[in-house]
Amino acid sequence: MDFQTARRAMIDSQLRTSGVNEPFVLERMGTVPREDFVPDSARSTAYMDRALPLGDGRFLASPVSHGRMLAEAHPRPGERVLVVENGNGYLAELVRPVAASVDTVDADAVAANKAKAKDYDLVLVDGAIEEPSKALVKCVAANGRIVTGLIERGVPRLAVGRRTGDRLAFDTVADTSLPVLGGFARKREWSF
Repeated sequence: MDFQTARRAMIDSQLRTSGVNEPFVLERMGTVPREDFVPDSARSTAYMDRALPLGDGRFLASPVSHGRMLAEAHPRPGERVLVVENGNGYLAELVRPVAASVDTVDADAVAANKAKAKDYDLVLVDGAIEEPSKALVKCVAANGRIVTGLIERGVPRLAVGRRTGDRLAFDTVADTSLPVLGGFARKREWSF
């Protein structure tokens, strides 16, 4: 398989046609080999326009989802970035040369409030959540940003948020196909 040609096709037929045209996003996604972040059995489908199963209920999000996420995040030089991982490392590798530092943490640890909080200028959550955990809120600096999928009425939407006190305030940007991170599900309650 010619992965270089597949990357070029991903940029031209998926990212650009979906409105993802920011030069740094196209450069990073055209450089970082997606096929290195999936199981060997999925390498030939690494550039398909859908999420790819990684095993254990984890997925590599579609190229358009990652592209839109990076475009909305606008990572800047000098920023400290945290990537809440969905088990693959691809999103962290995309943002790494753009930021001053990039740390990663497993999504399950953050969802269970087991991750140590540290103030980050930008937090990228590699998946969709219903409700942020306390640990996730604490990871975002006072004037920091968070970009994630946010599930509203059962539909994942790309959302950009800011921390205000002990809460995150989000604005949704667009529907997305980011895989759902089950650990961030809202507690189900019965009501009339």
